[in-house]
Amino acid sequence: MSFRPKSPTDRLILPLDVPSVEEAREIVAQTKGAVGTYKIGMQLQFAGGLAFAEELAKEGHSIFLDVKLLDIDNTIASAVKNVAKMGMRFMTLHAYPKTMRAAVNVLQELDNKELCLLGVTVLTSMDEADLTAAGYKGPIADLVAQRAQDAAVAKMGGIVCSPIEAASMKQKIGKDLVIVTPGVRPAGAALGDQKRVMTPAEAISAGSDYLVVGRPILKAENRRKAAEEIVEQIASVL
Repeated sequence: MSFRPKSPTDRLILPLDVPSVEEAREIVAQTKGAVGTYKIGMQLQFAGGLAFAEELAKEGHSIFLDVKLLDIDNTIASAVKNVAKMGMRFMTLHAYPKTMRAAVNVLQELDNKELCLLGVTVLTSMDEADLTAAGYKGPIADLVAQRAQDAAVAKMGGIVCSPIEAASMKQKIGKDLVIVTPGVRPAGAALGDQKRVMTPAEAISAGSDYLVVGRPILKAENRRKAAEEIVEQIASVL
């Protein structure tokens, strides 16, 4: 099944990075129809977010469960099997070959073609110094490329990488896997903890399929307008 976006709006992923389900529910009400997918990460997961994710999926929303799984094969397989029952559109795993193979095998056994598994390459909050401190050698681009290739071999649905690497990864993995990029900021927006960033238009031009944009929307006075403006920037380069 193809997980490619169908419209400019479909390409925008909004992370519900807030402390409570009540706040997340308000954001959904304010932005419904202006974003393609809502991402539920660890902060909200530990505050009732998993049940909320299922609720949103049942209402017809596209939901991205950002769990970044990494564990022994059996645990991964069991977790993915349960996530597949929740109606999620996307979910993340760290892009380790065994981890990805275990996840893909489960979906194949279930004949599930609705859940897009995404391999996280290198977090966009990390730079070369951070990788060196973590014990990795070589440029970030080399590690991203290796993990992207591993994801393609495992037949994942896509990868997560920074927009800086999107163009080279598109050439490496082709059109079969989608590229999801955090680290996207409108021109003039604060970078926060992101270190490898591009604007929405730059990221799409570079080859990103989906953009994760959080704080520029969440902290806007008019969240719907902020989301619509980003979609306009996406549409301008398609």
